[in-house]
Amino acid sequence: MMLIDTCIVIEVYRNNLSIIERLKSIGQSELSISDITCAELYFGARNKKELTAIARDIKKLEVIHIDSTVSKKAVELISKYALSHKLAIPDALIAATSICSGLPLLTLNKKDFVFIQGIKLIE
Repeated sequence: MMLIDTCIVIEVYRNNLSIIERLKSIGQSELSISDITCAELYFGARNKKELTAIARDIKKLEVIHIDSTVSKKAVELISKYALSHKLAIPDALIAATSICSGLPLLTLNKKDFVFIQGIKLIE
């Protein structure tokens, strides 16, 4: 099982065939997303049709919810990396979800996470 970053899902919606094939080879049952990715996807919807499609697709994935452990870890990451590496709140929450769940993070934005201790990244 792995956590997929928001950028991965966006590439699927952009019909990026290499990403789509990679996810197919991994298998849908092995993919999960965080609550933050859900929120980012809903926020990025341009109309009701996209919003409906996003909601349908999210139901096909395991969503890992933010709990107090993830929240505390995210605050720790922000306090440690916000000034030095410009760690954004959504990325801190996704990283904390990855770390606390023990799931590696599949991302196209390695630079946003590479400096975080304890996270396992998959490019």
